[in-house]
Amino acid sequence: MSGRTVMRYVRHRIRHEPDGGITAEAYCVTVGCGAESGPQGDLDAVQLWCLRHTGRTGHDLFRRVCTDHARVTREE
Repeated sequence: MSGRTVMRYVRHRIRHEPDGGITAEAYCVTVGCGAESGPQGDLDAVQLWCLRHTGRTGHDLFRRVCTDHARVTREE
């Protein structure tokens, strides 16, 4: 028995999900340091960590990573 498949294109949208929160981290990229802030739920806490680390060590270059949650919904 040969079946017939019907496919339709459905548009979707992806957006930041505020209820999921944001996680931020910073890593000191000065050669040989390896210090990191650890995951924080507040970007200001990460910024403060960077400032304090620079004050203690003089290291002034960081890699920052921010992660959020996204929700995909069907456009109607």
